[in-house]
Amino acid sequence: MEIAGGSCRLGLWYVHVWCSGDSIHRVRFARTGIPGPVPVKIQQYCAGHPVDLSALSTIACEGDSVSARIYESVRDIPYGSTATYGEIAARIGTSARAVGRAMARNPTPLVVPCHRVVAATGIGGFTPALEIKEYLLDLEKKGEIKRQKEPSSPTIRNL
Repeated sequence: MEIAGGSCRLGLWYVHVWCSGDSIHRVRFARTGIPGPVPVKIQQYCAGHPVDLSALSTIACEGDSVSARIYESVRDIPYGSTATYGEIAARIGTSARAVGRAMARNPTPLVVPCHRVVAATGIGGFTPALEIKEYLLDLEKKGEIKRQKEPSSPTIRNL
């Protein structure tokens, strides 16, 4: 299957995505966009909708390496939530430093939501800019507020 790339807006940034179908091969942040397709779920997420991206597959989780296990654990962090580097490390039996290194090399941010991994004493780091991590955490916080305010579906009564 052919890998196609494209971008969509995320605040002042663009999210470049290279994928084949629902398999994401690379995601990066840039100041300029590139023409081409972007999966609808990623477009919706970047527009501020509370979207679960776990249905998208990622090359980051292939294999049985420590990094792949870290990425799988990070994918389990719910939308709007965070976990510390130490919590992720404890889940899979590695060090917080190893989690930090894996997050810095994450080939598919958003799909592996490394922005949800924070330091025990603060926000932690983010490549290419900490402002993106702050933006993403705020976007999800607002998305959770929107989701909680949505009226629940009406109850169907038997007549």
